[in-house]
Amino acid sequence: MSSSMDCLSSKDNKQETTPPPKAAPWWTAETVAVVTGANRGIGHALAARLAEEGLTVVLTARDEARGEAAAAALRARGLRSVRFRRLDVTDPASVAAFAAWVRDELGGLDILVNNAAVSFNEIDTNSVEHAETVLRTNFYGAKMLTEALLPLFRRSAATSRILNISSQLGLLNKVRDPALRRMLMDEASLRERDIERMASRFLAQVADDTWRGQGWPEVWTDYAVSKLALNAYSRLLASRLAVAGRISVNCFCPGFTRTDMTRGWGKRTADEAGRVAAGLALLPPEQLPTGKFFKWSTPHVYSKL
Repeated sequence: MSSSMDCLSSKDNKQETTPPPKAAPWWTAETVAVVTGANRGIGHALAARLAEEGLTVVLTARDEARGEAAAAALRARGLRSVRFRRLDVTDPASVAAFAAWVRDELGGLDILVNNAAVSFNEIDTNSVEHAETVLRTNFYGAKMLTEALLPLFRRSAATSRILNISSQLGLLNKVRDPALRRMLMDEASLRERDIERMASRFLAQVADDTWRGQGWPEVWTDYAVSKLALNAYSRLLASRLAVAGRISVNCFCPGFTRTDMTRGWGKRTADEAGRVAAGLALLPPEQLPTGKFFKWSTPHVYSKL
């Protein structure tokens, strides 16, 4: 990391130039970031990176023992600002209790990273046996938690932001049903109820085994549909919150990352993905967009949501 005392040499003129001073971070130790599903993998790496930057980090997990152990491991590294709180995003009572704790214990939050997600497929399989659990966690759970926490954001244009960890498997170009694609692309008419009806239709087709050949994404179909719904919801939420201009909403696809979900296969480590995700979560206010989808790389906007 460079400081104002560092110098760069030019082979051409042998002169030394001093780089501009690094901008002061917009956050403080009182800035609160909530990271769901953070007892391992990308969520754990992201929580660690945010704590290293000096934020107060709430690490959540469904399993209390594993979550507390994950937080304790970070505190043992000197990251004393990490706190654990149990959260099951699929359980309304758990979500309500968590929101009450954030309100009463922390006084609100500034950053929400919806990372908690599940998939039950192997790399080369496409079972929908657990489709209901996948959608309940990856879409409905993220949506329920977000709506519960929205009143608790501190509503500062400099700090308030939501980052949904998503997937390019849920991009519109993976949808082969023209009518469904048109509906999702119609920004003027699309409503949350349309997204929920889409998810319900998929689950109904899974239940009666008619989902094949219906134009759904072909790779990890249940996971892809959950992320398709999450992306669409994120776009609508970004538009809704843009009216007040106080909370940004974006999605990030970490790509093929070596985690338990991919059975250890992938092109990059969870630490690498967590570093990029943290960079997006901490973008300077003047560089912070909303309603965008980021793919893996040193952060560049890939597309609108």
